[in-house]
Amino acid sequence: MKKQILPVTWALGLAVVLSACSKSDSRTDDDGSNPDQGRPKYVIAANPIGAAQGTADYLFAVDQLNSGSISTQGDGIEQDGSYRYYVSTQNKFFSLLYGQGNPGAVTTYALNAEGRLTKSSNFQTETVQVFAPVNTDLLLIKVPRSGDPNALMYRIDAQQSLISGEQNFDIEKLAGNGERAHFTWATQVGDKVFAPYMSIKGCCNDTFGTAYPDSSWVAVFSYPELNLEGVIRDNRTSYIGAYFTNGLFADENGDAYAFSPASATTGGENTSTNPSAFVRIKHGANEFDQSYFFNVQEVSGGYHINSAIYFGGGKFLLQMYGQPNAFTGSAKFAIADVYSQDFRWVTGLPDPEASGDNVITSTTTNRYSFVSDDGTKTYVGITTQDGNSHVYEFDVNSATATQGLKVEGGIITAVQKLSY
Repeated sequence: MKKQILPVTWALGLAVVLSACSKSDSRTDDDGSNPDQGRPKYVIAANPIGAAQGTADYLFAVDQLNSGSISTQGDGIEQDGSYRYYVSTQNKFFSLLYGQGNPGAVTTYALNAEGRLTKSSNFQTETVQVFAPVNTDLLLIKVPRSGDPNALMYRIDAQQSLISGEQNFDIEKLAGNGERAHFTWATQVGDKVFAPYMSIKGCCNDTFGTAYPDSSWVAVFSYPELNLEGVIRDNRTSYIGAYFTNGLFADENGDAYAFSPASATTGGENTSTNPSAFVRIKHGANEFDQSYFFNVQEVSGGYHINSAIYFGGGKFLLQMYGQPNAFTGSAKFAIADVYSQDFRWVTGLPDPEASGDNVITSTTTNRYSFVSDDGTKTYVGITTQDGNSHVYEFDVNSATATQGLKVEGGIITAVQKLSY
């Protein structure tokens, strides 16, 4: 996620409003991997540093990310409301309001013919915890953590900003173990949707606790029907991904690679005994590949995967911490090749050992960054303890990070690419 390094319980819901409709013929993937339909621009979201809690983000459209500066003081587009989450697809930038359990607003932005970022529509639906591109849609899932056992799935036509279908699903029945399935994310794999989930109690003053800390599950749904076709299980890791965190990625061969942070808890204490690792589901298979296991915790010297960006060709940028469930302390970054199981720490980032001001406090690693068209670079917003915020360019081949665009007075919350 736009990794503001705060307790996980801070973000316990996401409200999305989808009402007015507009059309667009432009298309691009959320990671910018499709050929540009025109000239590129980059959307930066930033939250003012030192502002009162609940202050809205500002949006900026910039021509390049490698140098220069922008400021939240007097510049940018101030959004309505606060606590925003972002996803880009179909050459549109969707800004989803976190409604703290209540309905909120999702504003859709696009670039006009002059390259200016403009509003194009608003949506409305229930509070959701999953929002992922699938084909030309956005798949939204409301996952109740207690009470009602029914998850609500919505298909949104991202080109026309219309709800095109919905489905209810019993997550207690899905778990089948006396707990409930809580989807961590959803990923298109071929013509299916793979939805990893945590098994959580959903009660008893231990909502996100579990009696099953060393198992992982992936629900497989048909698309667009959203009918459950099966559940893929494994006992070599803990659950895949994390709350609001994508942990499963499809490669160019149609195989799915998934990481576990090994961070399941009971009563607030970490109870996972399996390591933080990557596992694989081969193309067309309905089970985990038992011949494949990449123990990242071991090769990193004990670090846990927190979030990841997929470059392509089996290579990932990993954001990691020395302890499970860590959202404080300085993050470390690595390049991992899930094919060769090569692992390299990234150099060129602020060094927390040189100064406490260099401790990384916020990043955009999880879903809020994009990969270059050639698959060699990704761009991540990083804010340090002293309030300095820059976009860093990560090079997959050299495992280096280079400081670029500075955002003055703001915590970077998203870095995305559109074209016009």
